[in-house]
Amino acid sequence: MRLLLTRPLPIAVENRAKAEFDTECRSSNHPLSPEELRWALRDYDMVMPTLGDLFQRDVFSDVPNPRCRLLANFGAGYNHIDVAVAHTHGVAVSNTPGSVTDATADIALTLLLMTARRAGEGERIIRSGAWAGWNPTQLLGLHVTNRCVGIVGMGRIGEAIARRCFFGFGQQICYASRREKTLDFPAIYYESLEDLAANCDILIASVPGSAETYHLIDAKVFSAMQPHAVFVNISRGDVVDERALISALQRDVIAGAGLDVYEREPDVPVELIDMENVTLLPHLGTAAMSVRTDMGMMVIDNCVAFATGQDLPNSVSAD
Repeated sequence: MRLLLTRPLPIAVENRAKAEFDTECRSSNHPLSPEELRWALRDYDMVMPTLGDLFQRDVFSDVPNPRCRLLANFGAGYNHIDVAVAHTHGVAVSNTPGSVTDATADIALTLLLMTARRAGEGERIIRSGAWAGWNPTQLLGLHVTNRCVGIVGMGRIGEAIARRCFFGFGQQICYASRREKTLDFPAIYYESLEDLAANCDILIASVPGSAETYHLIDAKVFSAMQPHAVFVNISRGDVVDERALISALQRDVIAGAGLDVYEREPDVPVELIDMENVTLLPHLGTAAMSVRTDMGMMVIDNCVAFATGQDLPNSVSAD
């Protein structure tokens, strides 16, 4: 069976893919072009797409009888794939949950600390040669220990973030989710995002990207936050209304933001780049060799299961 890997992967993953299948490893790190999306469906039995590879309705309309029968997504998030339309064309979809959980939670804490304690500003001062030495009122930030953290979305990653905040920093945990959850640490459940935002010092977005979560964090949520509060996003960029976030930061409605994802990646608004109270990372959520290798191996596991007629270990449903 022919397999297309749409991005370069860790060498151990590529070697295993080549040992298992007739594999082509694309050398570009850019998303598939419109022509490449259609070519992938026509010429391969299995395709490993990832963020930015837009297998949407128009692509399937142009290739109504694809040779491809599996989109084995590299990543837990799959909002770039129209799963329902894929299924109607006989194409199964899988993803790589679990392997990304701890690494993404770690990045959330990285952004929390960097933004609240103004670490990015401090490093820029050092690098510019402008540091004149310690003084008692320099770069006074938000002390995060014993603060209240609000988490939007209490899935695997949200819970991993909450555990780090509770057990690591003694923080009070509040959250909003589709339903109240049973957790092994104390947490306050809010049905309203605005109520959650109003009662926390740090608000962290940790929901999957979908039509339901598009611009979930909007001007109303930012307006509800306290002026000293910090916002962190490690979910998907379009979960946040980026213009509303910029406005809230410019008007000092909130104190700062830590972002690993953006609404129109890789484009980052110049307003965010110019603000000292914003921490910007280039989508580093799972950027560790062991994590990316594990993700790649999960992709191959799904492909092997598909090729041998077994149930997919990580099948994605259309609902």
